Amino acid sequence: MLLPQPMARGVIVQRYKRFFVDMVLDDGRAITAHCPNPGAMLGLKDPGLAAWVSWSGDPKRKLAWTLQLVEADGGLVGVNTMLPNKLVAEALAADAIPELAGYATVRPEVKYAEASRVDFLLAHPDRPPCWLEVKNCHLSRTPPLAEFPDCVAARSTRHLGDLAAMVAQGDRAVALFVVQRTDCEVFTACADLDPAFAQGLDVAAKAGVEVLVYACDLTTQRVTIRRRIQWCRIGR
Repeated sequence: MLLPQPMARGVIVQRYKRFFVDMVLDDGRAITAHCPNPGAMLGLKDPGLAAWVSWSGDPKRKLAWTLQLVEADGGLVGVNTMLPNKLVAEALAADAIPELAGYATVRPEVKYAEASRVDFLLAHPDRPPCWLEVKNCHLSRTPPLAEFPDCVAARSTRHLGDLAAMVAQGDRAVALFVVQRTDCEVFTACADLDPAFAQGLDVAAKAGVEVLVYACDLTTQRVTIRRRIQWCRIGR
């Protein structure tokens, strides 16, 4: 998918209150941008890191700039957690994820379980329904290893249980991790930062939830889901 344009490069001064980041652009302007990422952003928020922001002329917005990419470990890392669902929707429409291809309909944000909305419900007259949860991954403390989450993610852990419940009733369920970086070849649950999630992912997989991990190609113009990478299970 195309990233919003125009984009500008700058240097991070500080990220604060989760959703704000002060930067100095390469042309010398000091700005405050919206940070569309509620996580810890370990290694991706440090003062002095180069980053890319997009600009919007919408007069209704309080902040015209949005943080999209950070330069880290020799490449670009996508930090906008609102993008993966859009990336997956685009990939599903193009049958670009082979494991999820061939469904007749794709519905976003469908209520299920007790208090959840699944990211996508895939349906076909000749197949069981497929409940698809999408998670954004940008943490890599030791490339080429990608990790999720970068902080305690109780909501994501609950989603794993919801997916397992759908498998138990005879449906298909998939947890899809979208790695918004190009330097990772292996993925694992981050057991030291959120042991409950790591255990929950293993339990869900044993219950029949499929785990898919796809890495992206990134430029300052476009982000594209490109290739599947290996999931390394901690509970083997």
